Amino acid sequence: MCGIYGYFDRGARPMTDAALKAMSDSLIYRGPDDSGVARFDHGAIGNRRLSIIDIAGGHQPMTAAEGKVALVQNGEIYNYVELGAELRQSGWRPRTHSDTEVLLGLYLRDGPGFVRRLNGMFAIAVYDARGPEPVLHLWRDRVGVKPLFVYEDGDRLLFGSEIKALLAGGAPAEADKAALHHFLTLNYVPPPLTAFQGIRHLPPGGHMKITPRGAETDAWWRLADCGHQPWRGQEAGAQAEVLALLDDAVRLRLRADVPFGAFLSGGIDSSTVVGLMSMHMERPVETFAIGFDDPRFDESAHAEAAARRFGASHHLDIVSPRMLDRWPRALHHLDQPHGDVSFLPTLRVAELAARQVKMVLTGDGGDELFAGYDKYVHAFVDMPEDMDEAGFRRRYFDRALAMFPEGEARRALYHPDFAAETDGCSTFDLIEEHFEAAAHMDRVNQALYLDTALLLPGNNLVKPDRMAMAVSLEARTPFLDYRVVEHAFRLPGAMKLRNGETKVVLKNTVRPLIGAALTDRRKQMFTVPVGEWFRTELAAYAREMLRGERFHDRRLFDRDAVELMLENHIQGSQNNTREIRALLALEHWHRIFIDGETPP
Repeated sequence: MCGIYGYFDRGARPMTDAALKAMSDSLIYRGPDDSGVARFDHGAIGNRRLSIIDIAGGHQPMTAAEGKVALVQNGEIYNYVELGAELRQSGWRPRTHSDTEVLLGLYLRDGPGFVRRLNGMFAIAVYDARGPEPVLHLWRDRVGVKPLFVYEDGDRLLFGSEIKALLAGGAPAEADKAALHHFLTLNYVPPPLTAFQGIRHLPPGGHMKITPRGAETDAWWRLADCGHQPWRGQEAGAQAEVLALLDDAVRLRLRADVPFGAFLSGGIDSSTVVGLMSMHMERPVETFAIGFDDPRFDESAHAEAAARRFGASHHLDIVSPRMLDRWPRALHHLDQPHGDVSFLPTLRVAELAARQVKMVLTGDGGDELFAGYDKYVHAFVDMPEDMDEAGFRRRYFDRALAMFPEGEARRALYHPDFAAETDGCSTFDLIEEHFEAAAHMDRVNQALYLDTALLLPGNNLVKPDRMAMAVSLEARTPFLDYRVVEHAFRLPGAMKLRNGETKVVLKNTVRPLIGAALTDRRKQMFTVPVGEWFRTELAAYAREMLRGERFHDRRLFDRDAVELMLENHIQGSQNNTREIRALLALEHWHRIFIDGETPP
């Protein structure tokens, strides 16, 4: 686990040492153990390393061909042992035991197509100066577990694991108004957009090739391809395959040369991961959870029950859910506005784990692959059998995706300047492109495709990556092993969502492992009651932030409309939690990244 960064300049103009150092320093918490940079005529690639595998020998960049080829990566390659053994049979002689050197060996042997052999989470950069012209390659893993951002001004391309590295390298900090409009709809900025003009995500499964002649982007893996060969067997066979794939995904993710454990909420996904870990380990699994002193939001008893079932060494910290004072710090690590306040308890449990271990396994991804959210029930209940495709898409968007719906009420909040700048901007139109890509799937799987393609890399995977990396902790996600993902999208939606019950096939798969009590309990969201606090102890804070001149000088929102929305919520006549939360996230983001204010 690391942070990577670098640049490619078509005119061979060198970046200053100070600028490269600033890019490196901006990622120091992602890699506090080591750093390195390789310079070339047209660019440089660098790394900040969090040492997990081959602590002594895994320094990056790794080089070959008399220094003409250099490679850096952020992430872990879980099948590096098998790939390394294969390379040795063809005469490869490694200098280290690092998974990064295996990547270099594969690239030298197979060229850019080597990534198809990888089982892992990764963002990889290779600078290759062997040919008639230099080339910089960038790759991102299949579902976007690891982030990678790029900025191009026509002459120079910057890349980095976080946006702040690009800003440190000279990318301008200017708000993308269309992206802010989409943020207000979805509660996160949908990739490949970011909140910054000109800065974009490299898409999951994406590859970018940069030469002095320009940059080309293509896809080396497509999520939409997963549904073209549907499962034809019985449900029992599907369950057996799910269990076998998850078990092997967990086994591979136990490879580490440092202490490790798991986040454990007591839900189906994290309990399954811990249960499978316990079958492969000779010592108790170190598990980590936080509980709230407000019993309405506390699920620590379920985590403790799961820990007892699997003989885990459980670490629990009971905290107050009143942690919104940490929101600016979280947004600093996120780089973009996010209205999801569950980032804050995730940061707390990451801090707890980082006292004991350097890596954790998590249950992220299970809900998106197997239909675990209640919103799926809400979207599909009472759906007319004869509803056409256009009607289904609009219904699902309105019921399950739009947290702050587009429409006249929303536009009434906009300042005339912001309204003019986003005139004709439609989040539904953006989402409909993804519906088209998944049109060959049944409707439940279309819904899951949208969340796997957008919500996961745009928000839900940002949470474990940024909040764990904020405290130099690696998070691994067995449910997002590409074999599990591909199998899940072969299964019909009726195996996942049936008669108002979520996650049917997964529940039936893991019930013997984790027990009926954990399998069949009602899902509890990992969040805090922020809407209540906006009416009580946080009312003054909300008024100060959303009434202030700094907020209104941005000319995004109408003063009177915001005042009415806020007061209606505080007085209890309306529930405007989502709207207030979104506006506050935007204001904090502006203060940190546009105004340059250092978060507390």
